[in-house]
Amino acid sequence: MKPGNNGFRILLADDHVLIRHGIKNIVRKDDKFRVVGEVSNGKDLMVFLEDTEVDMIILDISMPGIGGMEATGLVKSKYPLVKILMLTMHKNKQYFYNAMAAGADGYLMKDDSDEELLIAIKKVLSGKSYISPHMVDDFADDVINMYRTEKKSPFQELTKREKEILQLVVEGYTSRKMAEQLNLSQRTIDHHRSNLLRKFNRKNSIDLVNYAVRNGFATAD
Repeated sequence: MKPGNNGFRILLADDHVLIRHGIKNIVRKDDKFRVVGEVSNGKDLMVFLEDTEVDMIILDISMPGIGGMEATGLVKSKYPLVKILMLTMHKNKQYFYNAMAAGADGYLMKDDSDEELLIAIKKVLSGKSYISPHMVDDFADDVINMYRTEKKSPFQELTKREKEILQLVVEGYTSRKMAEQLNLSQRTIDHHRSNLLRKFNRKNSIDLVNYAVRNGFATAD
């Protein structure tokens, strides 16, 4: 990827203002990079992309509403050339695998150094995959690509409605409250909940909530 006349255009997506401010200050150290916008959630991210072209998104894995995993899939489906550097505090390898399966190009830890952030940005913009040294010393690009193309995360198999209900389950909504909020019958809600248990191979709702939060499929407030 080649920069435009004013450098590579980077969008910051994180619900913490201080995190965005810190990243912006680091990015400014290289005049080839330009922060063109900031958003605090996945919904605003998709709205921003409708009006503004970007080369890269530095994306928090845990955002309210549309989380990082789902946002990555949405961005890649509509804007496949946009690079995504996932920013996270999760060192759990399953988070990494799910992020790559969703289409992320890089996986950076929030406690990585300023220099490491710039290294990650340059590597992803050059067309390569990036993994934080906190996760692994040497992950070959072909291994990452193999996982992305051959292994599907169960989250990728969910319908839009199932993703919505999964988030409500994590937030503690009963089937009755979900039915009222979504204007659906309680029987329909129970059917979706049953499908979620089957697709994630979980025994009950508590097991489902723990699994979804632990693996980054939903955000617990």
